[in-house]
Amino acid sequence: MSAAETLSPTLQLAFDLISRRSVTPEDSGCQALMIARLEAIGFTVERLRFDNVDNFWARRGTEAPVLAFAGHTDVVPTGPEEKWQHPPFEPCIVDGKLYGRGAADMKGSLASMVVACEQFVAEHPTHQGSIAFLITSDEEGVATHGTVKVVEHLEARNEKMTWCIVGEPSSTHHTGDIIKNGRRGSLGCKLIVKGVQGHVAYPHLARNPIHEVAPALAALSAEHWDHGNEYFPATSFQISNINGGTGATNVIPGAVEVVFNFRFSTEQTVETLQQRTQAILAAHHLDYDAHWTVNGLPFLTEEGALVSACRGAIKAATGIETELSTSGGTSDGRFIAPTGTQVVELGPCNATIHKVNEHIEAADLDKLTGIYQGILARLLT
Repeated sequence: MSAAETLSPTLQLAFDLISRRSVTPEDSGCQALMIARLEAIGFTVERLRFDNVDNFWARRGTEAPVLAFAGHTDVVPTGPEEKWQHPPFEPCIVDGKLYGRGAADMKGSLASMVVACEQFVAEHPTHQGSIAFLITSDEEGVATHGTVKVVEHLEARNEKMTWCIVGEPSSTHHTGDIIKNGRRGSLGCKLIVKGVQGHVAYPHLARNPIHEVAPALAALSAEHWDHGNEYFPATSFQISNINGGTGATNVIPGAVEVVFNFRFSTEQTVETLQQRTQAILAAHHLDYDAHWTVNGLPFLTEEGALVSACRGAIKAATGIETELSTSGGTSDGRFIAPTGTQVVELGPCNATIHKVNEHIEAADLDKLTGIYQGILARLLT
């Protein structure tokens, strides 16, 4: 099917967005396309460029409550384009599936958000409260000049969101079957354990940091951090990299670097994880430096107005009884939730995100538009 043939408004906009090569942190005109559509239905738009990243904040209305849609126009690199069945930035529908980089993550959701708002405003031009959009081109990259900066900008003037729907691909088998109502926190560490370099034939004249750190890593890996709770699985500890040595086989290295990560629930804090880790390292008498990075804190949106509206809209549009989940990695919701906003992630199926031949069921985007429109109606009328 070509871009001009019998496409719904949502699919047409999705085609237009996917056709723009917005590999992170590039936006490639996606935001301008969205802004034009939103301004046409009464949104006031602030373009917010931080460093090399394009963002915007759009709002229709001046009163609370504020229902915000959040998302990103950037996509991950394609990988070898010759391995794609269809060119990644030439969207097409084959056998009912929409192919293209960003179809699932998350240009399809962006198209559904915009069209849902257009249809909702046409039916409810004097709706209650406000509708907003928080859009960035820095989610798939380092995420330092995107949503986090826009949130800081809004907080500085005390502008609050009541509810926020992040359009990340949350669904598993059918669009709407899963709502992410929270995410685990992510705490990373680069641990540098120091020894004494020397010749492997004279170990008594050296101190091998690899040998010294190994029992400590075994203890950290075996540690039971918590049981989780009704919303979150137990906290996990994973080592992702170990790097040591000079490249020579006859040299004991003077240091070894270990990179590890915690994915943690609301049962833990950054401070408790650091303290418990340092106690284990101290018990093994290591000479070390630890460089910690907080990638995101855990957040949870419990049952309430937003979750209820999502459940009702999904049921009405698809017949599905949705499930709540906090699984998966981090998202930009981690920057929004600390402001007191109720946050959920609700988007299409995630089976092919970041893969070659990324695709979704084309019909699911119209379903998603209906879901978003139903949420608007439940919260702002």
